[in-house]
Amino acid sequence: MSGRARGVLLVLCGAIFLEGIDVAMLNVALPSIRSDLGMSTGELQWVMSAYVLGYGGFMLLGGRAADLFGRRQMFLFWLGAFILFSGLGGLANEGWVLILARFVTGVAAAFMAPAGLSIITTTFEEGAVRNRALLIYAGVAAAGFSIGLVVGGLLTTVSWRWVFFTPVILSIIIMIASVSLIEKFPRPDRTGQRVDLFGAVTVTGAILLLVLTVERATHVDVGWTIGTAAASFLLFVAFVVAERVAPMPLVRLGILRNGSLVRFNIGALVFSGGFFAFQFIAVLYLQELRRWSTVETSLALLAIGVDSVLSPTLTPRLVNRFGNHRVIFGGMLLAVLSYALFLRVGADWTYAAMFPTMLLLGIAFSLTYGPLTIAATDGVDEEEQGLAGGLLYTSFQFGAALGLCAATAVNIAATGEDGSTQTLLDGYHAALLVPLSAAILGAVVSAFGLGRAPTRDEPPGGTQAEVPVPVQVG
Repeated sequence: MSGRARGVLLVLCGAIFLEGIDVAMLNVALPSIRSDLGMSTGELQWVMSAYVLGYGGFMLLGGRAADLFGRRQMFLFWLGAFILFSGLGGLANEGWVLILARFVTGVAAAFMAPAGLSIITTTFEEGAVRNRALLIYAGVAAAGFSIGLVVGGLLTTVSWRWVFFTPVILSIIIMIASVSLIEKFPRPDRTGQRVDLFGAVTVTGAILLLVLTVERATHVDVGWTIGTAAASFLLFVAFVVAERVAPMPLVRLGILRNGSLVRFNIGALVFSGGFFAFQFIAVLYLQELRRWSTVETSLALLAIGVDSVLSPTLTPRLVNRFGNHRVIFGGMLLAVLSYALFLRVGADWTYAAMFPTMLLLGIAFSLTYGPLTIAATDGVDEEEQGLAGGLLYTSFQFGAALGLCAATAVNIAATGEDGSTQTLLDGYHAALLVPLSAAILGAVVSAFGLGRAPTRDEPPGGTQAEVPVPVQVG
């Protein structure tokens, strides 16, 4: 790995670290935001969901834009937008302003992420070197989340607004480094090519309506729910029809004939849904029922951050020995176990009783996130790496939005009106079935890949030949 390649990887790791720390810091600040801005549980959920909806809804367009207009150009332009609207979120005095700012910040991330991932996959040759880079990338993302939990708790004790201002400072540093380190790629030849705006609008609208349907299913008129679900379905149909006839489709539907790619994207969707749903409910339980401070909550969740250590150290060794398929399947099974252990959480649980869930979930993340990133972009032509990255991140973020909304809907429906400890617990217990169900589905989907015959260059049970253990970048 050349010095310049290391510099590029370092900058892009900084960007994915930024996204991880941004989400984690906000997660522990939610109760403080609710108190300050007077938001309901449903509205509070949208502070998180607006970001992941913008992220997931525009990810496919972001991936295609990176392929058409240049990966470096898209990365830098939308990093600037990320800076602007993250700052706006910190200045918000109304809930709707904060939700809007988070949505646009998510849109910016939707263009940044596939551009950054495709810079890695086109800078490093497919195989061991690229896998090494991607596992480092995944480890840094996990580290961002882990550090964000603690930093978010500390910043919230001063003011939750610093949860938004801190990413602005980090983004400016990354922007300065990116301009000098990321090479200018040759401008793509866009002769006869154009952005499929109709496809982008229909698929984004379909995703937004589907998530809105799930979130409001338990507390609005049945007719309204059926109407939004039907509208979402029709938009999905319109998207598929449009992509079949468009000369330059947003998503070349032929790529979905790759069964492994589809399976890994479904795995990413359900794993992310369970992961985000669990965190949301766990934070509400710790801060609103147990009355733990933001710092105590951050430290309680910190065990999940073991993934930042295991992703670049243990995971490569396991992938070498067992292959991506089996490692991902193992991670899904650990997620099932971790959520199942938390189902009986009580009003007076000690942290020792919670710790196994947090630790197992961190291990599960380390076994799942990096291998999914490798597997979902493996074997894709260079000119479609942006699309492959867009599909993967769409799956992660769409899953997160669905998981958050489903857990919130179940929690609201199952929580009694008297506000007692028992009724709050009833709501949490019901909502915790959402991440458990998602993890079980992920394990089932992952199991279908276990019997696939490896190709000549693959180790038994997995994708890609030997993955060297990553060394420190720098």
